[in-house]
Amino acid sequence: MRILGIDPGLQVCGYACFDAGLDAGNLIEAGVMRTDRDSALEEKLNRIAEDIESLLKNFKPDIVAVEQLYSHYAHPRTAILMGHARGVILQKCAEAAIEVRSFSATRIKKSITGNGRASKEQVQRTIQTILSLPSLPEPNDVADAIAAALCCANSTKSIVS
Repeated sequence: MRILGIDPGLQVCGYACFDAGLDAGNLIEAGVMRTDRDSALEEKLNRIAEDIESLLKNFKPDIVAVEQLYSHYAHPRTAILMGHARGVILQKCAEAAIEVRSFSATRIKKSITGNGRASKEQVQRTIQTILSLPSLPEPNDVADAIAAALCCANSTKSIVS
């Protein structure tokens, strides 16, 4: 099963393509998509749509795992802007008829580290260990996308078992 993990963002979107097998699985590719900071919102959203469409065509995932929105009361505008990016991602997945699974940040962290309140660094170190990576997955957007894909793989295995 091929899973595309996405950490949605308006400026930077992390992505990770993961083949979930019987063993630990295989990380195919991970990276970030960036938009121009000075572009208008609609131009950023169009760029995200084009990039997601390209990822879906290139990797042909069975499932896309996306982190749910988290809104802190002190920063509601951030959640609204992230919602725009996430909406474009979900729409492109629907257009391509690819299943989407959404996971809260705490569920992702718990699935990866056993602690729903794990630090970013703890998540990065755990991913490095699980996938036997030579270095920590960076930036955080990449680590979050890998974590979303791994969480989805873990939840899928428990459903199948």
